[in-house]
Amino acid sequence: MKNEQPAPVAVANNAGARQILKTRAAALARPLPSHEQAVGELTVIEFALARERYAIPATAVHEVYPLKDLTPLPCTPAFVLGMINWRGQILPVIDIKKFFDMPEQGLTDLHKVIIVRSEEMELGILADEIVGVRAIPLDAIQSSLPTLAGIREEYLIGVTAERLVILDVARILSDRRIIVDEEIDA
Repeated sequence: MKNEQPAPVAVANNAGARQILKTRAAALARPLPSHEQAVGELTVIEFALARERYAIPATAVHEVYPLKDLTPLPCTPAFVLGMINWRGQILPVIDIKKFFDMPEQGLTDLHKVIIVRSEEMELGILADEIVGVRAIPLDAIQSSLPTLAGIREEYLIGVTAERLVILDVARILSDRRIIVDEEIDA
């Protein structure tokens, strides 16, 4: 048995190769930008509703949760689907399709609840499907499209060129119709 040693690794003597390696090392050493440093972008959770794409700013989203164990709430508007037990907390779930007078599809196991919050309120918003998280440049957001008139327009941050509708969660949660304060005689 001979004592075999690995062959020596050739070090690039080429100045061009060294410069490439130096550039790569500098690029890898840079810290990744945080959401606060990314100036001019809005990070959103994108989801599907009635064959349209919507988004909610990620700062308003607490969690995306599977729709399970939904309990109906009597004496509430039609857009209030019911309530869920989310980590020991009882939260109402609203269907913004009904809130915005959009076509309905029926509930399936694929539906998700986007837990959103503002300073005053926390609730779940039903989503047909979660598409993902993405950053949108602020200059790519238009104020609105003429085809999105009516009840939805007042709840928009804006719309992108690819027709992604960005909802203003604070305005939705501050709407008086969301707050149900009704007592029933027993």
